[in-house]
Amino acid sequence: MTLLVAMVDPPREGLVLPGLADSVLTPAETVDLYRAMTKDLLRAGADSGGDLLVNYRPDDLLPESHRRAKSSEAAVRELAAEALDEDELEETRFEVQVGSSYDARVGNTVTHLLEREEESSVAVADPIAPLLGRKDLDSAAMKLRRRDVVLGPAADGRVYYAAFSEPIDFAGAYAVPELDTLAARARDAGLDVDFIHESVAVHTPTDLRTLIARVDARRRAGRVVPQHTTEFLADLPVHLTERMGNRVLERD
Repeated sequence: MTLLVAMVDPPREGLVLPGLADSVLTPAETVDLYRAMTKDLLRAGADSGGDLLVNYRPDDLLPESHRRAKSSEAAVRELAAEALDEDELEETRFEVQVGSSYDARVGNTVTHLLEREEESSVAVADPIAPLLGRKDLDSAAMKLRRRDVVLGPAADGRVYYAAFSEPIDFAGAYAVPELDTLAARARDAGLDVDFIHESVAVHTPTDLRTLIARVDARRRAGRVVPQHTTEFLADLPVHLTERMGNRVLERD
């Protein structure tokens, strides 16, 4: 089955989810949202048929203003321990990211796992898409038996999931629009590309509004929801409303 690589940063204000800096959330709430989405991603990975690798950014790759006495590794391991039980935590791999850019860090990890460790397929996901669940991961893994690359589309040409059974040229592979760039790189390498369903990837206040609406709708309909993100949103003192023809989030 596919090895899921969760790209996780230590949950610190100003470092995680920077696109929500101008949203209705406070800096502390933004960190709490990131923590909840990270736990849901790790939970989905642990529940799926594949293995889980937590790939964290080490202290020397963090901006100096975001370095703390507690190491990045310790902060990420503590967060993982809140999502996984002891046996799952023991089976989960933790490895540092290597590379000066996001493209390089993903590329180094995926290429190493495919070529040096001979993994059959490797998926990469950031904790920004809590609706990515166990069934989605297993469905994508099945697609990878027939295709070389599987991508998860999000708004504005972004991706929330990318999986590979063969490496591509990752230099600049996440250039905007990520979805088209990654697909083009895969085709340049002679690889077949497929897609899983579109989902919400939380980068902007608009994405946050969409996530809240979808989680609320799924909860009311009795459908599966991401536990930690749903609990966080339920306690969040904000509501979706319409003002002068625009949908906005307001604090209660």
